[in-house]
Amino acid sequence: MKNMLRVGKITNTHGIRGDVKVLPLTDYMERFEELEWIYIDGYREKFYIENIKYKPTLVILSFKGYEDINLVEKFKDKYLLIDETQRRDLPEDTYYIADIIGLDVYTVKDEYVGKVKDIIQTGSSEVYIIKGTDNKEIMIPAVKEFIPEISLDKRKIVIDPIEGMIE
Repeated sequence: MKNMLRVGKITNTHGIRGDVKVLPLTDYMERFEELEWIYIDGYREKFYIENIKYKPTLVILSFKGYEDINLVEKFKDKYLLIDETQRRDLPEDTYYIADIIGLDVYTVKDEYVGKVKDIIQTGSSEVYIIKGTDNKEIMIPAVKEFIPEISLDKRKIVIDPIEGMIE
């Protein structure tokens, strides 16, 4: 399944009727209301969303045909995915994780640093994990102060690291 976007991660079951707890990987929790179906990482079929409930930091979902805890336990720790047709337009200076991973990273002095390998989502912001030319992992907070430019067209990120950040 290529070009899939992660929109959530199933963290656990909820109750005995097949509901799952989902950690949203989107800034817009109500995003799930716009989706009729999703994919679950590792499964080829579409899972049709039947019910949505909200907790302060989680979304509780149920899927049609999965009305029993025994049917959904296997989904723990799996990602919820959408395909390109379900992608929505994002506000300016906002990007999909899938679009950022793999971009080349340069300093403001045009020195090559490495490629974005992963993104850690923290509560307030994200941290980009960059695999450096020496195979070391470099962590850069995804804030304008340290990342003044992201160009998807050029497949490039420009960082302005403080002393010691990338050594």
